[in-house]
Amino acid sequence: MTRPEFYTCENGHKAVLPFAAAEYEARLAGLRAAMAAEGLGACLLTSMQNIAYYSGFLYCSFGRPYGLVVTADRSVVISAGIDAGQPWRRCFGEALTYTDWARDNFWRAARHLIGPGAALGVEADHLTLQAAEKLVHFLAPARQLDIAPATMRQRMVKSPAEIALIRHGAAVADVGGYAIRDTLREGIREIDVAMAGRDAMEAEIARRFPEAEYRDTWVWFQSGINTDGAHNPVTGRALRRGDILSLNCFPMISGYYTALERTMFLGEVDDASLRIWEANVAAHELGLSLLQPGARCDEVTHQINAFFAERDLLQYRSFGYGHSFGVLSHYYGREAGLELREDIDTVLEPGMVVSMEPMLTLPEGLPGAGGYREHDILVIGAEGAENITGYPYGPAFNVVG
Repeated sequence: MTRPEFYTCENGHKAVLPFAAAEYEARLAGLRAAMAAEGLGACLLTSMQNIAYYSGFLYCSFGRPYGLVVTADRSVVISAGIDAGQPWRRCFGEALTYTDWARDNFWRAARHLIGPGAALGVEADHLTLQAAEKLVHFLAPARQLDIAPATMRQRMVKSPAEIALIRHGAAVADVGGYAIRDTLREGIREIDVAMAGRDAMEAEIARRFPEAEYRDTWVWFQSGINTDGAHNPVTGRALRRGDILSLNCFPMISGYYTALERTMFLGEVDDASLRIWEANVAAHELGLSLLQPGARCDEVTHQINAFFAERDLLQYRSFGYGHSFGVLSHYYGREAGLELREDIDTVLEPGMVVSMEPMLTLPEGLPGAGGYREHDILVIGAEGAENITGYPYGPAFNVVG
């Protein structure tokens, strides 16, 4: 039996993708313009975020490499045989499947599409040392250029179609928030609360997007000391009256991430905690007012820093004050050029989507101990910014149970 290194697997019919063909054509045109400006003959994209952005296909690696080869006239997903026809059905453009009957068939498939000696764009922030060595061995590029910064800049400004999908995501997150609020009572475990929010969001996504693939929606619901970190996993801790709570809903729609994050208290809030909470809410509202077209990320950051410093709270700030949205999740993607931090000087412009999410963490032993965080999503327009998060923040609504 002759075993091929790679083959075409067009099984079934093309599925309905998250966006129309014109959207993917426009994205690829933007990438090809960047390639032409740098004299590149091809790009080999390997990250989940860029393959999804330019093709619509979101891969599941399980230790196997995936790629998207873009040339002046072709766009071809390289996928593993274990996925059969699903990558072709779920991608814009072509797909080539490599087999695992011999090691490095992925790179042989890439060589088949790109050829040796090309001027090649790659994602330097995604290639491992091993992958970089194999790339040189199999493709022998005449030169390499890190195309990741250019793709990130393209992803930072959303199309109207992307913004429409993100609006759906924000509304789904609100559904999860209300489901969580309705679940809260003394004695319930974090994991039970999280499952209620997740289930409500997944059902809502399926209602809104009946032809989509469903994956990766999740909730981090934290209580007590578990609120001290923004990304602390769910535990089996039972809720107690007076607990500080952190609601974090993350619907995922075709690789697009949105979020709802709120400080809550169960039953009652003590005076010290209320003071910290109200200060964080005030910083949140200040930040919301600052997110306008023409504002610079570092200048927004400095103004919120000054607000906290005046109240002797800046030392409890946990991280930057917000970030971009798009094709990302807790394990892939990042548009680091659009974060509200001191070292980012990006100017906000129409089409950008950014969060405002100040967080203060006071350690155990201090009055008001715990993590306080509010999070809204804003769409930057030509004349201002629109807050697309609907679930209320602050003590008036979020002392529950």
